[in-house]
Amino acid sequence: MREHDGRLETLLLKRNKALLFAGGFWVFPGGAIDDGDRAAAGGDPDRAARLAAAREAWEEAGVAADPETMVSLSHWTTPAVEKRRFATWFFAAPLAADAEVTIDHGEIHEARWLGLGEALAAHAAGALNLMPPTYITLLNLVRYRDLAGVLAAEARSPVPRVEPVLGREGERPVTLYPGDAAYAGGDPAAAGPRHRCVLEGRQWIYQCSDLPEECVPLVARGLSP
Repeated sequence: MREHDGRLETLLLKRNKALLFAGGFWVFPGGAIDDGDRAAAGGDPDRAARLAAAREAWEEAGVAADPETMVSLSHWTTPAVEKRRFATWFFAAPLAADAEVTIDHGEIHEARWLGLGEALAAHAAGALNLMPPTYITLLNLVRYRDLAGVLAAEARSPVPRVEPVLGREGERPVTLYPGDAAYAGGDPAAAGPRHRCVLEGRQWIYQCSDLPEECVPLVARGLSP
């Protein structure tokens, strides 16, 4: 993330459409933790994830992110029904206002610095394909006005650990989160608390209502842009 021309921006990369995973989607820089990351981290999973995030940011976009200044945002595990399962750490990584991006035009086909609200508006218009974790992350960060605010507030906040459950509400795909009436295996169309993303056309819509007290919304105070 960076501050540029008076606004807070995030770097998004468009993955090659030919890729089996998330082909054609816009994502944050990132990738798999490798053996070198694990060795350098001395067995600390969070440290290994930070090192991997910095390495992948350099390899994918040519930007130098410092693992020491990254702030944890969330931790996601792919749904149990998926054949390929993995854990993903999301970090806020501060970059210089003049950070230059260089992509390989192989795995990554395009890169854009976007304001957070701008990215969400482009997604709503069908111009920016996002996966739910990316969408949720943007939705949670859009309330901030500067990078210092992001880093200070998120450093104080508990890091949510999310394992979505996939379902369908009629013809619409949904991803369910803890607290949703259908999270434990119920009917996604049944009445009850809502904590989910619903795909409307090409746009994800976050829904959060009537959650039990022990369940924390993934988007602070249920804000939306």
